[in-house]
Amino acid sequence: MQHHLKSVYQHQSGTAGMSFIVREYLQPHFNSPYHFHDAYELIMIPKSHGKLYAGTKILNFTDGEIFLFGPGLAHCFLNDRSFKETGETAHAVVIFFKEDFLGKTFFERAELANIRALLQASSLGLKLNILDSQLAKGFHRITQSKGMEALLLLLQMLHRLSDMREHLISIDSVIPKVRHEQGDAERLEKVIRYIIDHFKEEPDSKEAASIACMNEAAFCRYFKRRTEKTFSQFVNYVRVTHATNLLAKENWNIASICFECGYRNISYFNRQFKGIMGVTPMEYRSNHVGAAETLLGEIA
Repeated sequence: MQHHLKSVYQHQSGTAGMSFIVREYLQPHFNSPYHFHDAYELIMIPKSHGKLYAGTKILNFTDGEIFLFGPGLAHCFLNDRSFKETGETAHAVVIFFKEDFLGKTFFERAELANIRALLQASSLGLKLNILDSQLAKGFHRITQSKGMEALLLLLQMLHRLSDMREHLISIDSVIPKVRHEQGDAERLEKVIRYIIDHFKEEPDSKEAASIACMNEAAFCRYFKRRTEKTFSQFVNYVRVTHATNLLAKENWNIASICFECGYRNISYFNRQFKGIMGVTPMEYRSNHVGAAETLLGEIA
């Protein structure tokens, strides 16, 4: 039997005269808790980078990326400390809409089959694996639009996204069971933020237990139940996630990447990387030269 993170439910009410919601976030860093909605969430990140924690998966996110989350998929965007230290403003544009926002049978029409398939696939979370200027323009325009213009823009954006299936990657997360216990989600979120802020150093389970206001033994059991990973496995998961980004986008040697991700021993880094990714760092780089990051596999 699997145990799942208790996440925070966030209700999204419609704005005046609109059947869906458009929100623009400009913040020193993203601060939304680990949460889920009863609506679809289409999001673009014009400016920001860090780690996305969705379901039980961690992956990198960066400027210009687009995600689609189905109802009930718990997630949280967490900025890397390196982004916070730049002093730049984190920027996100988010569109919330329910499946029946245009009527219960609207998406059952034959001409909307591709969009219907897109929405069904988003139950596991989707990431667009290329940067798309047309979609980016749509996000910026919809923040300034109202009424029919905004509605047509949203449908055009969903249509374009549905036509880009070869560039959509499933996050393939385990869907958390719906639980409305805010204190639990806040406690784990603080621990995850601590790990992401300190993975280049040596995150300590005793310090994490203190943050969670628990003794260490109880915390380790709690953390394993909620994340399906031990504390050390989760730290390695975050480090290897960070390494995949550097391997794909930076021309650094393996030793430099090893140390940048918090490892002090190259052979240990290689073992951890291969255990999680199934290939060595060098093999990963050769497979992803010039390509966008692929998602991590589960820890064995």
